[in-house]
Amino acid sequence: MAKKADIGGKRLIGLAPTAWVRWVTQQPDVVAQEILGSEFQWISRENDVLVKVSSLTHGQFLVLNELQLRYSSRLPSRMRAYAALAQEKYDLPVYPVLVNILPPPETVAIANRFESDFLGIRAYQDYRVINLWEVEAAVVFEQSLNTLLPFVPVLKQGGEVSTVQQALTLLRQDEQLVELESLLAFFASFVLGSEVVRQIMRWDMAVLQESPWYQQILKEGERIGEQRGRQEGRQEGRQEGRQEGRQEGRQEGRQEEGRSLILKLLTRRVGALSPTVVTQIQSLTLEQLEALGEALLDFNNLADLETWLKAHL
Repeated sequence: MAKKADIGGKRLIGLAPTAWVRWVTQQPDVVAQEILGSEFQWISRENDVLVKVSSLTHGQFLVLNELQLRYSSRLPSRMRAYAALAQEKYDLPVYPVLVNILPPPETVAIANRFESDFLGIRAYQDYRVINLWEVEAAVVFEQSLNTLLPFVPVLKQGGEVSTVQQALTLLRQDEQLVELESLLAFFASFVLGSEVVRQIMRWDMAVLQESPWYQQILKEGERIGEQRGRQEGRQEGRQEGRQEGRQEGRQEGRQEEGRSLILKLLTRRVGALSPTVVTQIQSLTLEQLEALGEALLDFNNLADLETWLKAHL
């Protein structure tokens, strides 16, 4: 069983907290003092990272980091709520930053503030937005932003094989960064062919599953599948269709994501798969895919996979 690893936002920012807060605030004299607990009475999310910093110019304040795989319309109100809770709990000014990793659909506009006006009462919260696809990959290497190394493939000009290899080399040179190779491979798969990714790096599914971004990808798959299921359900009957479509869609979305990742990992583990084996894997249920995801860590060759399939199909 592979060792579990924290490859969420707190772990990443903790690699080089001072370099990170200087980059997101654009204040060269800021120094990270402590990564604070991001759990409040009513709010606790894995992608929130709260850093206490000090500056000769601005004194002590908090840098609130919200790392999101993709932007959603709910984020402005969440940024407002979290900034207020952080300021109340620690009695320090808050600098909120929203970091979006992957671009949303073209029809979605990314807001950089929360605004509301109800019965003459106005509420307003600014926050900085950083879209990683707009950040030059060269900045990561020039400013030693180790936190961003796993995201290099999705940065601007970061999708080249040579650039990904440069990020991979830096990860492998540091024992504390080696475990992030799976996350780098994950984002490399968005811009490079899976075969290229397999050739230049390892792909450890068990470690990757610990990442909140992997979990968010699964949830997106569930949401897409649920939408498909709802559309099919409407044709058969609104009430019954909603219930069945939601369940079947969620299952379908998770299975699609699971099949794709399992096939990539198996090819890396035991070599090329025959069409027959691929068909067998595609026929597995979600529970069987999860079981195969754990079992394949012990596979040494294609025969081990075939034996497992015979026992479970």
